[in-house]
Amino acid sequence: MQKAETVNGTLGIPHKTVASMDQGAFTLEHRLASAAQLRDTHARVIQQLIEADEIIAQAHYEKAEYSNALAARQRIVALIPRDAEPLKWADAQHNVAFIFYHLARHADAVAVFREILAIKEQVLGPHDPSLASSLNNLAELQRVQGKLAEAEPLYRRAIAIGEKTLGKDHPDVAIWLRNLASLQKTRSTLAKTDPLSLQAIDISGETPGDDRDLATRLNNLAGLLQDQGKLAEAEPLYRRAITIGQETLGRDHPDIAIRLNNLAVLLKDQGKLTDAEPLCRRAIAIGEAKLGKDHPAVATSLNNLASVLKSQGKLAEAEPLCRRALAIGEEKLGKHHPAVATWLNNLMSLLQEQGKLAEAEPLCRRSIAIGEETLGKHHPDVATRLNNLALLLQDRGKLADAEPLYRRAIAIGEKTLGKDHPDVATRLNNLAGLLKDRGNLAEAEPLYRRSIAIGEETVGRYHPDVATRLNNLADLLQHRGNLAEAEPLYRRSIAIGEETLGMDHPDIATRLNNLAGLLKDQGKLAEAEPLCRRAIAIGEEKLGKDHPQVGTFHNNLASMLRAQGKLAEAEPLYRRALAIGEEKLGKDHPEVATSLNNLAVLLQDQGKLTEAQPLYRRMLGIMFLHRILNGTPYQHEETNIENYTGLLKKMYRSPEKIAAEIRAVEWAVEQAVERAFRAQARSGE
Repeated sequence: MQKAETVNGTLGIPHKTVASMDQGAFTLEHRLASAAQLRDTHARVIQQLIEADEIIAQAHYEKAEYSNALAARQRIVALIPRDAEPLKWADAQHNVAFIFYHLARHADAVAVFREILAIKEQVLGPHDPSLASSLNNLAELQRVQGKLAEAEPLYRRAIAIGEKTLGKDHPDVAIWLRNLASLQKTRSTLAKTDPLSLQAIDISGETPGDDRDLATRLNNLAGLLQDQGKLAEAEPLYRRAITIGQETLGRDHPDIAIRLNNLAVLLKDQGKLTDAEPLCRRAIAIGEAKLGKDHPAVATSLNNLASVLKSQGKLAEAEPLCRRALAIGEEKLGKHHPAVATWLNNLMSLLQEQGKLAEAEPLCRRSIAIGEETLGKHHPDVATRLNNLALLLQDRGKLADAEPLYRRAIAIGEKTLGKDHPDVATRLNNLAGLLKDRGNLAEAEPLYRRSIAIGEETVGRYHPDVATRLNNLADLLQHRGNLAEAEPLYRRSIAIGEETLGMDHPDIATRLNNLAGLLKDQGKLAEAEPLCRRAIAIGEEKLGKDHPQVGTFHNNLASMLRAQGKLAEAEPLYRRALAIGEEKLGKDHPEVATSLNNLAVLLQDQGKLTEAQPLYRRMLGIMFLHRILNGTPYQHEETNIENYTGLLKKMYRSPEKIAAEIRAVEWAVEQAVERAFRAQARSGE
């Protein structure tokens, strides 16, 4: 989309009135002259009205007050006679379409652009550069709506017109090449993307003094490399784009904030979270100073910072940022805007990470509803959110409800993006994980393998996404008892990650932890232990010593030591894992229940029965609370109850006494929940 131009000038409408003509008092010549003068006077007034509304429209646009900007733009269109000045009318309509785009009224914008194209083709002919610009804009709208096959020929026609009339080295042609490259990235034709992007970079480099345009090309090429998993190659391009932008635009220009955000996301993908955080904060500061604290661009920056904090395990700090971004979007864009749907989805993901699954679900469903309303039920973004809802339901234990959502997301992706698209591969991977959780291991395995095959074909054998899926297939094979086949997959997953993400990326720590678990199952405890310790070292360095994932690694090392009979060495690790979980996730989080169970089992093994019992009781309380709030049992409920039962038997409790003690914990939780609901109801009255 091309931005509507700013109109500079003063607001000055004449205060004098125009006298009516007395046709009988003048000769024909006089009457004609007077009529011409009157027409010129009206024309000047109309032009000044147009200029005034241009200023009004631009001011509202810059404050993201799009409805007010639209009203001013439409007043301008009404003042221009379409038949007498078709091109001027078309230009005014272009600005109307641009505002429609921001309001997510995509169908209205498409209709306007089609009308503009018809006028330009009729007046200017089929090969005018202005026509190419409109073709590009229409293609962008089709892309946003998920109509990728319809968008591509429009881009190509715009490029062909531009190359013929403007020359292959013109900056506008570079813009259109970049947009086509972005489309092909979405359609997963990544092999075609690099040459187009590089051509756009070369064009910019050949244009003397066009550093602003070069910075934009560098930024966009970096994004394409990032999507291909070439993170190390992308980073210096983002940094160069920022440097050029700061020299040509100034350090506090809104475009610099956009590029800082892009670099921050890349650094987050590389696991460089402490480097990413200050970039996000600087982007927010620029946006608030230059655009205002309630501008949608600020909301985007807030979301990016929240994502970085979430990756650092700072969930409580991230949540208010997500909520503020959502509030800005609802106020400035409206509650049914696609961007609001995205921010709902992000808040949902954060709540899911905190274990607030019941609170997260309606946000996810609202996000889907907005997408279906504004983009259509078969849009790729809707498929993404269906996939996310399925993940949430899977976490809630509602596996039967999640499965059809995964399958619908896959079907949409296969229809709109193609059966071999990377997004389809991701959803196949997720469906396979669900089937594994449901015990359908034989059905899950070919889905994992197809997901890997698609990834190797479309993004390459050494892409981080392929490494993730290899890890997941290895985990499945481990569950099926195929330990010998699983081990090389784990090792290949680690090798790819070390090459593409770096030796000390958090994902490497997770995979080292998983390989250690496999070696433990093979009885190779001495070989597994150093992998656990390396996972902890990476996690503490990259995520922080109190990150929930680091807590998981401590728990797993403790289990490794317990299996070796090193109970005294394992105990402080279990206690640290528990402390991290309580601090970062909350004392009633399901992961805390797991840590309580593991520590209690260890204490039981050491004969510390009275010390273990209150831990078991706390664990039961969390599990029962999870069941009440989410409507499904905690994943390991049966096993954990068996563990507690075993303790009580060692303490010489009768079966009746054991059942009564377990029921007493459950009843206490039910009463606490009921009191909380009553208090909440009273406060809402």
